Amino acid sequence: MLKKLFKSFRTPLRRGKAGHSTPEVLNRSQHPIERGEISRYAISVVERLQNAGYQAYLVGGCVRDLLLDLDPKDFDVATSATPEQVRAEFRNARIIGRRFRLVHVHFGREIIEVATFRANHDDEEENSNQAQRNENGRILRDNVYGTLEDDAQRRDFTINALYYDPSTERILDYANGVHDIRNHLIRLIGDPTQRYQEDPVRMLRAVRFAAKLDFDIEKHTAAPIYKLAPMLGEIPAARLFDEVLKLFLAGYAVYTYDLLVDYGLFGQLFPASAEALRHNPEYADRLIRNALDNTDLRIEQGKTVTPAFLLAALLWPALPARVLKLQERGMPPIPAMQEAAHDLINEQCKRLAVPKRFTIPIREIWDMQERLPRRSGKRADLLLENPRFRAGYDFLLLRESAGENTGGLGDWWTRYQDVSDSERRAMIRELSSKEESASGPRKRKRSGSKRKRTADSGNDTGSGE
Repeated sequence: MLKKLFKSFRTPLRRGKAGHSTPEVLNRSQHPIERGEISRYAISVVERLQNAGYQAYLVGGCVRDLLLDLDPKDFDVATSATPEQVRAEFRNARIIGRRFRLVHVHFGREIIEVATFRANHDDEEENSNQAQRNENGRILRDNVYGTLEDDAQRRDFTINALYYDPSTERILDYANGVHDIRNHLIRLIGDPTQRYQEDPVRMLRAVRFAAKLDFDIEKHTAAPIYKLAPMLGEIPAARLFDEVLKLFLAGYAVYTYDLLVDYGLFGQLFPASAEALRHNPEYADRLIRNALDNTDLRIEQGKTVTPAFLLAALLWPALPARVLKLQERGMPPIPAMQEAAHDLINEQCKRLAVPKRFTIPIREIWDMQERLPRRSGKRADLLLENPRFRAGYDFLLLRESAGENTGGLGDWWTRYQDVSDSERRAMIRELSSKEESASGPRKRKRSGSKRKRTADSGNDTGSGE
């Protein structure tokens, strides 16, 4: 992956004087990035801002990914222009955000995100309209603007503090990010504990980048994570949900899961599932791992992935024990499943704000697990016509892959889908016959004898009068 980048380092980097304010500069001959690999809209935004007298650069993940010969997901721009000044330059621009004000410049479906250079907060600016922290140091508002040098130090990781100027085709490296790319390291800029306290989501970002790039988290960057993991409880549930989708729907979910567990982060995102992992580690881990492995495979094959199915799998290990408790109190299986599912999802939504468009199908997939064993009469055909049948069936196979014994239910439904109508009727008759054999001979109703006894009783009563 890095062969192309390493070849470009034959010419020594031009180093400035010591100190963070002077970057290392990679000229056009010293890096592999080609203008043709960059969105023409992103280049247009940068050059238009530069022509208006502002500093502007492509920044962060897009520069990092281009150096690694990866396709950037999007292109971000950093500039000396304020959000209002950026909006004045582009009729197709919109200012968004309060905690961190940005400008989105729209080009059809493509959005170029433009951020003004940020600076560290001083005492006068803290708890003002521009900057605010809570008592634990978490940044609640970050709209203090500064210079390019200030902005580089406000970036989270060294590999994201890279600025590319498409006009000169130079890269400015303020934090030895190229060095860390070469050494496969995820390293925070500044004191790790303070940077995590400013924004605990950086712990999840460290894991995500490590998994995506197959990098190691540098030891000082990794050291505080386990202790500070509970700070994720301060993050709004909606933001955490977005981060979870980024973590698990990018094609490296299994490795991401391993890192989250190792650093004590998984339990902060899925507390009930983490508890199930402690009580039934073999089954819970295998089911989650198989679901994530299947997700990675589908993404690799270019197939769609449904967050509802993935979330159903991540939460399922916590569900059966809750259902069993309700059944032990006398509740029938299906109502027990429904109530346990309702409670579990409500608890989870306090940690991750899972939208209804996902919670409803999650519950339907789980509900189907109680309905799939009920196949007698016309039930099997009705289930087959259910729009959630396929997801429920796939989930059944996932449970079996984790070692759950369903009495061959998965094989039965696999065959039932493939055979003819007459063969289906034969399968239902065979199933009914087995159920009758298991329960013993059915007793006939003696309705005639009952009527006779009633009549006799009436006659006796009448003769006694």
